[in-house]
Amino acid sequence: MQTPYSTSQTYIEEFDPLDYYQTYFAPGQGIFELQWTEFVLRNLHETFGPGGLKGDVLIDFGAGPTIYHLLSACEAFNTIITSDFLAQNREQLEKWLRKDPDALDWTHIVKYVCDLEGNSDHLDKKEETLRRKVTKVLKCDALAEKPYGAEPMPQADCITSCLCLEVPCKDLETFTNILKKLKELLKPGGHVVIQSVLKCSFYYVGKKRFSSLSLSEDELEKAFREAGYEIVKIKVIPRTDKLGIDFSDHVGYYFVQAHKPQNC
Repeated sequence: MQTPYSTSQTYIEEFDPLDYYQTYFAPGQGIFELQWTEFVLRNLHETFGPGGLKGDVLIDFGAGPTIYHLLSACEAFNTIITSDFLAQNREQLEKWLRKDPDALDWTHIVKYVCDLEGNSDHLDKKEETLRRKVTKVLKCDALAEKPYGAEPMPQADCITSCLCLEVPCKDLETFTNILKKLKELLKPGGHVVIQSVLKCSFYYVGKKRFSSLSLSEDELEKAFREAGYEIVKIKVIPRTDKLGIDFSDHVGYYFVQAHKPQNC
């Protein structure tokens, strides 16, 4: 069954961040708790750990209601600006940042990252570092000519995005154009670090079904090159966990690190 394109209004009306967390990330039941979590967190640890990328400003594009993908980056950048299209997702981010008792609980993932870093007893310190480094939670719109509208944005040393860029796209051209718009937010020589799923045409959040642009590895590489990036590294792994196969039809996971040429 082909999934109808999920419009921006569909997301505004139907996307529930609590259902998203329960479906994909809740301890002991989230379908991303195993393979995706290990894949993405290890990649970020290697990318932003000792000897890796670092700088002044990191922009996180399309965070959803999540903070897990910033736990390694917060050690490598002075300022983090995170963002999402949906007000309900931004509300969840703000709740976590201010330690609201109703905030989503990312403790299990914070512990995983601390274990990777050899600091198993520093969970509170890790969370406080991230809270201190995040200076803004902004609205972003991948389909807008200027994703941050009239908001003055610093040029970033790095842009990150997880499980986002395929979601608003109807075709490969739209995906490529989003990559071009992100490149405009980077300093010359700045990097993008993008991670997501391959060949995913739909996913569920609770009982709501949403569309996604199904991308192959070849199409992914083509989009980055046509957008004017120099690809530093690509990793692709097949999906081996069949838990939740009915909730999303993706067949694998990808990691791309690319940079904006110095002369751009």
